[in-house]
Amino acid sequence: MERIERIHALHRILSSARYPVTVQRLMDELECSRATAYRDLAYLRDFLMAPVVGNGEAGFSYDAAEQDRFELPGLWLSSQELHSLLAAQQLLMRSGGGVLSNALAPLQGRIEKLLDEHAGGRRVPMERVRVVPHRTRRLDETAFRNVATAVLDRKQLAFEYRARSTDESTRRTVSPQRLTHYRDNWYLDAWDHAREGLRSFAVDRISAARIADADAIDVPDEELNRQLASSYGIFSGTPKGWATIVFNAKAARWVADEHWHSQQQGRFLPDGRYELKLPYSNGRELLMDVLHYGSDAEIVEPPVLREQARALLSLALSQYD
Repeated sequence: MERIERIHALHRILSSARYPVTVQRLMDELECSRATAYRDLAYLRDFLMAPVVGNGEAGFSYDAAEQDRFELPGLWLSSQELHSLLAAQQLLMRSGGGVLSNALAPLQGRIEKLLDEHAGGRRVPMERVRVVPHRTRRLDETAFRNVATAVLDRKQLAFEYRARSTDESTRRTVSPQRLTHYRDNWYLDAWDHAREGLRSFAVDRISAARIADADAIDVPDEELNRQLASSYGIFSGTPKGWATIVFNAKAARWVADEHWHSQQQGRFLPDGRYELKLPYSNGRELLMDVLHYGSDAEIVEPPVLREQARALLSLALSQYD
């Protein structure tokens, strides 16, 4: 029996019992050990704030004066679990009529059963909760399937790539390493054979993708993480330095609770402003996020990043002259 089932069963036993329930009875009905029964009682009392009274000798029960006012929580899911659950449901809806429809259909029943168990048998109206995609880009589904297949089958991949930064089209042959879903869009981390280095490609800019017969070269995870996950965002690489951004007191109320990077350092300044420090490699994405805050944010260091922000703001202002 899973823990959540035991907690619900324990709650039902204590709620319906007219006399204190012995530990042995709990062990028999919950199909668990003595130590597990005590842990579940402690969890019910200390974490869920249930009015559990008694001891191992006299037995356990609910305090009669508090019992009617106690109910188990309605939904036992963390924010990450709820987001994952909704993502699975959206996948089911988006796959309608496709090759995954029949294969994924049984998952809908499993999801509904899971929610029922977590909500104590009540129907949970999940239509009341939404996950709204933000800035999702259109991509070539055929290209995406070939990219994903090459990643999973460990085969080399050849494709046309039109970079957004230059709008130039080049032919690439790569050894795919991993597929990353970041900010509602897909990216391919790969070893570029012509350039002899690791690169990240936006999948929506890939076309004419063809899976080659040659096996892909595997780059160790440590190297992938060092070059592609050790600094800011998807445009990452070996960090070139640290950026220091100061947000005014109004923006500080938002930024102080945001996760920008695993190694970020943040602190409130005496005047209520918020100072954020984080490593970065390519400043492009960092600049986009900082400029999103407009006059509420100021890049303090390094000077080169500060000048890039000044140049971008000047160009933007010139559009309104």
